[in-house]
Amino acid sequence: MRMPSSASAQKGQRRGSRVKLLGSILALVVLENGRQIRGRMSQLSVNGGLLSLERPLDEGILVTVLFHLGCTTIRCRAHMLFPMWATKGCLQPFRFLDLPEASRPSLSRELANLVRAGAPQEEEAE
Repeated sequence: MRMPSSASAQKGQRRGSRVKLLGSILALVVLENGRQIRGRMSQLSVNGGLLSLERPLDEGILVTVLFHLGCTTIRCRAHMLFPMWATKGCLQPFRFLDLPEASRPSLSRELANLVRAGAPQEEEAE
């Protein structure tokens, strides 16, 4: 039997689309020790995203991710996943851990606005 791979799938919610931002959104990653790391959001969905960073972070660490998208500001705990080296720095996926229910519709609306404006997207794999 196959297990759902994310908290949203476990709650029975339909998986969202990933919007490709191509680094157009700045993000701040705050480590548990308070250190702040700047990055650019490469892809984003209501479940998590893909950050472009200078250096990879350890897989499995917990961080706080902050970014502003349209009229929505997101500040959420996240779980960092396995990084991938890129031509310049690395791409590191993350999964939101406790995106506030009040923020989810706003983030979803802002992502839909980007798609309507022509941002490329792809369905998240299960």
